[in-house]
Amino acid sequence: IANLRADATHKLTTRLAQKACTIALETLNVVGMLKNRRLARAIADAAFSEIIRQLSYKAGQVVRVDPFYPSSKTCHVCGAVNHDLTLAERVWACPACGTRLDRDLNAARNIRDEGLRLVGAA
Repeated sequence: IANLRADATHKLTTRLAQKACTIALETLNVVGMLKNRRLARAIADAAFSEIIRQLSYKAGQVVRVDPFYPSSKTCHVCGAVNHDLTLAERVWACPACGTRLDRDLNAARNIRDEGLRLVGAA
């Protein structure tokens, strides 16, 4: 299983590095996430630190987004922030412009945009 995970990690990071010259990553509190009994196994299996390590040497540029950047609570279209959004809400519905999108996809677009802003490409 360890070899399968290592192979999958190498393939994933190689593909990501080939597709993008800049990769923006959310800075996650993995140690804190491991303390959650329901998340611990999935988080440990994901091998975040190994993915970050491999991306750091394979990618042209890796940008770390501030852990307090509200990527999940900000609309990627208009920039409105919904401070009342709960973890149980899986669909982002913007109170300002009406955009509806999967919460994780909305956050990913915000992380991408913030990463590009940080490197001055946006």
